[in-house]
Amino acid sequence: MLSAFLCMLAGIPSTPYQDNSRTLDGDSLEVADSILFDSILASLDTVPASFDSLFSDTTISRGARQAAAALKRDTTVMDSLELAIYLHNKAVDDSLALDSINRQRKHGIDSPVEFSANDSLLYEAGHGMAYLFGNSHVKYQNMDLQSENIYLSLDSSLVHATGARDSVSGKLFGNPVFQMGNDTYQSDTMAFNFKTKKGFIQQVYTEQQEGYLTSQLSKRGANGELYLQHGRYTTCDEPHPDFYLALSRAKVRPGKDVVFGPAYLVVCDVPLPLAIPYGFFPFTKSYSSGFIMPTYGDETERGFYLRDGGYYFAISDQMDLKLLGEIYTKGSWGVSAASNYRKRYRYSGSFYGSYQNSVTGEKNLPDYSKTTSFKIQWSHRQDAKANPYSTLSASVNFATSSYERNNLTSMYNPQTMTQSTRTSSVSYSTSFSSIGMSLSTTMNLNQNMRDSTIAMTMPDLNISISRFYPFKRKHMVGKQRWYEKIAMSYTGHFSNSISTKEDKLMHSNLIKDWRNGMQHSIPVSASFTVLNYINLTASFNFTDRTYTNKIMRSWDGTTEQRDTIYGLYNVYNWNMSLAASTKLYGFLTPPRGFLGGRIQKIRHVFTPQVSLNYAPDFSASRYGYYETYQKTDSEGNVTMVEYSPFQNSLYGVPGKGKTGSIAFDMSNNLEMKMYDRNDSLRKISLIDEFGASMSYNMAAKIRPWSDLSTRIRLKLTKNYTLNMNAVFASYVYEADSVGARPRLSEHTTYWEQGKIGRFQGMSQNLSYTISNEKISKIFKWLRGERDNKKDKDENEPALDDINSIESNVDPDMEKAKHGARKQNAGLAETDEDGYMPFSMPWSVSFGYGITMREDTDVKKFNYNTMRYPYKFTQNLNMSGNIRLSDGWNISFSSGYDFENKKISMTTASLSRDLHCFNMSCSVVLSPYTSYNFSFRCNASTLTDALKYDKRSGYSNSVQWY
Repeated sequence: MLSAFLCMLAGIPSTPYQDNSRTLDGDSLEVADSILFDSILASLDTVPASFDSLFSDTTISRGARQAAAALKRDTTVMDSLELAIYLHNKAVDDSLALDSINRQRKHGIDSPVEFSANDSLLYEAGHGMAYLFGNSHVKYQNMDLQSENIYLSLDSSLVHATGARDSVSGKLFGNPVFQMGNDTYQSDTMAFNFKTKKGFIQQVYTEQQEGYLTSQLSKRGANGELYLQHGRYTTCDEPHPDFYLALSRAKVRPGKDVVFGPAYLVVCDVPLPLAIPYGFFPFTKSYSSGFIMPTYGDETERGFYLRDGGYYFAISDQMDLKLLGEIYTKGSWGVSAASNYRKRYRYSGSFYGSYQNSVTGEKNLPDYSKTTSFKIQWSHRQDAKANPYSTLSASVNFATSSYERNNLTSMYNPQTMTQSTRTSSVSYSTSFSSIGMSLSTTMNLNQNMRDSTIAMTMPDLNISISRFYPFKRKHMVGKQRWYEKIAMSYTGHFSNSISTKEDKLMHSNLIKDWRNGMQHSIPVSASFTVLNYINLTASFNFTDRTYTNKIMRSWDGTTEQRDTIYGLYNVYNWNMSLAASTKLYGFLTPPRGFLGGRIQKIRHVFTPQVSLNYAPDFSASRYGYYETYQKTDSEGNVTMVEYSPFQNSLYGVPGKGKTGSIAFDMSNNLEMKMYDRNDSLRKISLIDEFGASMSYNMAAKIRPWSDLSTRIRLKLTKNYTLNMNAVFASYVYEADSVGARPRLSEHTTYWEQGKIGRFQGMSQNLSYTISNEKISKIFKWLRGERDNKKDKDENEPALDDINSIESNVDPDMEKAKHGARKQNAGLAETDEDGYMPFSMPWSVSFGYGITMREDTDVKKFNYNTMRYPYKFTQNLNMSGNIRLSDGWNISFSSGYDFENKKISMTTASLSRDLHCFNMSCSVVLSPYTSYNFSFRCNASTLTDALKYDKRSGYSNSVQWY
């Protein structure tokens, strides 16, 4: 193509050149003038070889050929030198014309415009207008426009797009959808200038991250900003939003922010008296730092306050930092820091620290007080993929005893106000699989909030070696020998701990106040089979302790003196045991006709076990674990006091007395197989386990028999098992006279009196949950209705199914939090007739606990029966849920304290899921009285901006009469 060749020589792109509405290309050059032709020649850097060959191409336009003919007539010498001189002079003479052409190109369309339409396309050459009908599509550079009807004005670079209205239904369809880069706009009518990239839009609808913007009239700037009039901003994705912010004026910078003028909140089409003069919403796809606006209020004890205001630092994509502060008009203040960190496939965690300086009352008055408190929370989790052999985890929750009382957020919170203990731990573990050794260390802290007592262990180091067989051959040949079954393991424990008050912890002495020590345990065991039916297990256990001090005691005539001696002291003990057990089976086949012949067989499994245990008397003087000193009281009585210098040490001291005991244990299991009405065998557990255990110490001189411990376990239903334990004392009470304190006899047992023993007590907890579905199934069974399940008989109660339903609460509602959005919330289900079926799922759980034990008050001892009376301790708890409809949920919990004879903690809450908003209200009735009301947006971008919280303060809680 000649034109392409000329463009290449002139340095002009070979793509079609558009001058307003006239198109120039190599194949269809319709309009061209001699000025343009001369300007092309003037831009040539080299002279063509032949003038005729340059213009002999017939595809060139008529105007271009006329210009070539005129040039040829004016030229007398057609050699290369004369042509070059002519072209140079022509370029100088026509430079002004060339500048004019370039200016026309700059104000025109710079690249091709692609367009298409499904229905028809009409082009008016005289006016430079193009009309596209039916699912039209226009694309220019990075701009893409789709609409039912599009009108193009090529002379002015304007495009106008509208939808169409259905002739039958009258509904509008095919509305314009305009996309430029990452921004997408939907509207009813749109006018846009391709060149200036400015536009005017009616009824615009665009999405910005989690938010949606609409407006009646909008203007788009050249940089993509939108100027809105009578706009709406919402995070609701419904066509008719549940809520929105009505914006009188707004400016939107896509991907950056929305700045608006006067605005007010509208919920469910009801304008609320919540308005602001101006505001903005930031939009960012990456972390960004910024200020956090505080909340305000008043608290009677400390005055007006500004709290939870500060600054957020976006340190990186893996870590952030939030600094907050609070200040009160009466002098109280506080600061806090919170940080989250995460490294993918390695670890994640969070940290929170808070310090408070609380001032109550007026200075120089008796009620004035000033307290400081702090709180530290740290949570760290290591990803399992990071290191399969080493793990580090932390769960720290430490606060001074006065922190929750001074913290406004925690006041009257049932979880914090009733919390009596706090636990913290940091642990690290690693393993060496090649030798089967594992090492772990922890730091533990237990805090009692009632009396500010702290029990701290740091560090607590454990070293263990898994079981191994030291005498086992590496290459097994023949049968296994008896000594190859001997196994042993090792456990080492080092600990350093203290128990003190929280104000004395930092002033304690590591040597004098802390308790430390080291313990080693080496168990050796082996199992054998004797006579093919008896399992025999022998074991030997050795325990060694190492302490750094011991306390020696003496009597100076009036008081006991204690002297701490520092050094390394070794305390060890050992014991051995031998146990034998077997299983005996018994079967009973009932006679024919018994219970209709449905019982096939009853099986009884009896498991007896006998064990022998031996340990020497480590209180003997040769061990040195026990010492004595002589005490002379004020009356001159001389007694010998026995004590152990290691009795207060970390791992204690071996017990006194020789042990040579025989322990007995038996366990019974009773099961039955029977046919149901479908002639299928079913296994029924009659007694899952019934057992008893007791021991006799042959080395004890007094009371060699232990108490009798019994247990029973019954599987009443598929999901409920009844467990009961009871202990019967072996020795009777004795008393020298009426009024004397009873004591246990040293030799007389209840068996000698023909009794099984003295029942000492038991404890049992029962719980059950009922719901509307369980009640429905029970009534269906009572009416004889057949269950849909194939494996159920028509007259058989569906007890398994009834008890398998633990709760009928909507799981989405139960899990919903302020930032969660429930799918299809607020949409009621309808039946085939279009009516909403009545449904109100509910569930109520009951819990009852009872403890029976001896009341060992001496004044209540019965000298006729020689027994203490029994004391009962009971507690009753109840909780429930009611789902009134989709989105409505009520929950409550309460109980009764039988000992204090009053209602225990009672709470009730009401929550409403409004699709995009969440409303919740909770009330504490007993023993504290408080309330909490929250109404906030679910979207994460607005959860801190659009919210309303109201709760009772420390001194303005509601009073119930």
